Amino acid sequence: MTVAVEKPEATRQPAPPPPAAPVRRISRSMVVAAILVVWLVLFAVLRGRQTLSLAASDLTDLHRWLNDVNDSIGADRNSNPLFLYFFNEIRLVIDNLVTFVQDLISQPSGDRPVPQIGWLGVVGLAGYVSWAVGNWRVALLTVAGFTFFGLQGLWQESMDTLALTLSAVLVALLFAIPLGVWAGLSDRFHRIMTPFLDFMQTMPTFVYLAPLTLFFLIGGASATIATVIYAAPPAIRITAHAIRSVPGTTVEAAVSMGATRRQSLLKVLLPMSKRTVVMGVNQTIMAALAMVTIAALIDAPGLGKTVVQALQSLDVGTAFNAGLAIVVMAIVLDRVTTAASGRAEAARRSGGPLLKWRRQLLVGDVVAAAVLLYLSHTYVWAAEFPGDGGTGSNIAQAADDVTGWVQDNLSGLTNAFRDIVTNGLLNPFQTLLTDSPWWLVGAALIGVGTVLGGRRAGLTTAVCVGLLVGTGLWSDAMTTLASTAVATVLVMLLGVVFGVWMGRSALVDRVLRPTLDAAQVMPPFVYLVPFLALFGATRFTAIVAAVVYAAPVAIKIIADGVRAVPATTVEAATSTGCNTWQIITKVQLPMSRGALTLATNQGLIYVLSMVVVGGLVGAGALGYDVVAGFSQGQLYGKGLAAGLAIVLLGVMFDRITQAAARRTSA
Repeated sequence: MTVAVEKPEATRQPAPPPPAAPVRRISRSMVVAAILVVWLVLFAVLRGRQTLSLAASDLTDLHRWLNDVNDSIGADRNSNPLFLYFFNEIRLVIDNLVTFVQDLISQPSGDRPVPQIGWLGVVGLAGYVSWAVGNWRVALLTVAGFTFFGLQGLWQESMDTLALTLSAVLVALLFAIPLGVWAGLSDRFHRIMTPFLDFMQTMPTFVYLAPLTLFFLIGGASATIATVIYAAPPAIRITAHAIRSVPGTTVEAAVSMGATRRQSLLKVLLPMSKRTVVMGVNQTIMAALAMVTIAALIDAPGLGKTVVQALQSLDVGTAFNAGLAIVVMAIVLDRVTTAASGRAEAARRSGGPLLKWRRQLLVGDVVAAAVLLYLSHTYVWAAEFPGDGGTGSNIAQAADDVTGWVQDNLSGLTNAFRDIVTNGLLNPFQTLLTDSPWWLVGAALIGVGTVLGGRRAGLTTAVCVGLLVGTGLWSDAMTTLASTAVATVLVMLLGVVFGVWMGRSALVDRVLRPTLDAAQVMPPFVYLVPFLALFGATRFTAIVAAVVYAAPVAIKIIADGVRAVPATTVEAATSTGCNTWQIITKVQLPMSRGALTLATNQGLIYVLSMVVVGGLVGAGALGYDVVAGFSQGQLYGKGLAAGLAIVLLGVMFDRITQAAARRTSA
């Protein structure tokens, strides 16, 4: 017989609590959507009111004040002590450096009708340096590239560009390498430098030009100083990274053996960082070349001036020929410095017969280069490039022929594509931004910035919105913002498609990555030429050129993000029956959110850096204001304010997207 025994009260299990009602979280995307809905409703009611529009020839009090400042500085330039003993002295030193290099390789020197080193000597010296720091293949490429400049009929223009680039790189590295080493050794100095470097790299390239002409006038000095400011940050960052990447145990071992701090730096840190530091030099050279060509707007000599003049007259053939020379120079300089960074390792891997005789061959090359230098210095036939540049004329004519054929046969297709993007995306968004009251757009931007980036990003957006209103160019800024947003959307579409493709296929990555690397080497001017032929001088041309300029960096970032998704996660999704589309949309892209946000940040900054370039081919808005400020004295103040407005747009969206990337990664 079984007797039921009741459990004591203390041992009874408490009844489970009733399930709590699920709490529905409001996502950031829902809040952003709500802000946009409210914006659209108020836009329908308040359209066309308080838009702060300003005609192209109108000036505000700020613009007039900046014009007065420019005039007063010009009047006091030779009497004010600040100019006499500081700015003028800096300009004199830089001018002398640039003039010295130009006298060597590009411009007639003194009473000589030719430079000190003629074309034959330059080619010989460039070939020797390329072999000494790289290998024979790079030397052959260098000789071929420099010879091509002469065949194009652009020898002097190319040497002017090279002279400005070398001068700027020399000055930049004199400051950048020591600052990078200091930032690598000192955490405090690294924290101090980082915001300044962020700001310098956020500003579009053209924005450096206007304030510098205020203090250093137009010409080679201002171009070189602007190039130094633009090109130094990569070298500082990469040098600091190289120093910080040296294993701490290696430094500790050196210290334990009695090495002083100076000896540790010279014998351990710098030798172990050499390859990475040379990569920083490579990035500085590429940035300098890009900036030197852009500085043609402030009367810097060289290939950039040829491109600008051709673009202004819509001469596609001449622009293409000069743009091709810029591309060749960029490729040569990039390959030389890249080979220099990995020469020792590549030599060990190759073990070829030339390695054994390298020293003897280099001695022979020194002798050959010296002979060529002597000949080019002594004889006119060795100093002036032979021929009349017929190759360049043929290239220009071929480009014009292709342009004519495209306009005759593909205009229907290109115009249809242009109209779809313009009428379907650009015009509606531009109307929303420019026809809404300024305070409504500002409130929407601040709200979106706060939701996506947090309180600090929202505060930065509020400050930038207020300053944009203060520039007096709110309407132009909104027009530029519309073009920038549309271009960024197109960049991200390309980035996602090709980035996922590269991230999922090693073969595709090997095929596409060299093309993307080459595209990032080309200066911004070069992108305008083919699209000017396809679409004519319109704002759409500027948008397409900006998309092609910015897409490579976004594609590479997204590809790296997709590739970083653990293979085990993808395999688990595959084992549960997911198809390729589901794996991409449900696994790889969601797990790459940080890379997607970072790609958006970089794509937007690259697009914004093309704003002023687009002003040369009908983009209008802030880009046109900056270009007009350089060419028309009465609009100088307005152009300066437009440059500030571009900076404010860049800072605002850089802070929002960077903060969003950090929050997404977290």
